Order: sequence, then C-alpha cells, then structure tokens
Amino acid sequence: THFYRGNEIITNLHPKTKLEIVVKDSWVNEVIETIIEITKTGNVGDGKIFIYDIENAYRIRTGQSGEDALV
Repeated sequence: THFYRGNEIITNLHPKTKLEIVVKDSWVNEVIETIIEITKTGNVGDGKIFIYDIENAYRIRTGQSGEDALV
C-alpha cells in the first residue's frame, strides 16, 4: 500500500517476467500458440508478445550461423 494525495492506495501487482526467445521461422506460430495456451488467464496482466525479425545468429563456440546456430 502507499498514499497518494492523502488517500491510501492498495496495489495488487503480479510479478513480471520477461522472456526472450529466438526460434526458427517455421516454429514461430507454434511457440506463440503454446505460450498463449499456457499463460492466458483472461485477467489484466496476462502480458504481451512482440515479434521481431532477427537478422542473424552466431554460435561462437562452433562458428555456426543462421538457423544452424539455434539448435
């Protein structure tokens, strides 16, 4: 609880978690559907999913790049 302009405000916030997941293009829809299926409660705070294009990925240890670096 905290006070704002003399009024007590009770906040009931859920802890936030940020996931950053990089997957092959062919997996995107399945991953999105799975996340929504598992996490959706219908309440405020269920979260958001943002989709970004990743130009490339590199696995430093092996020198692999592109989708080969993701598996």
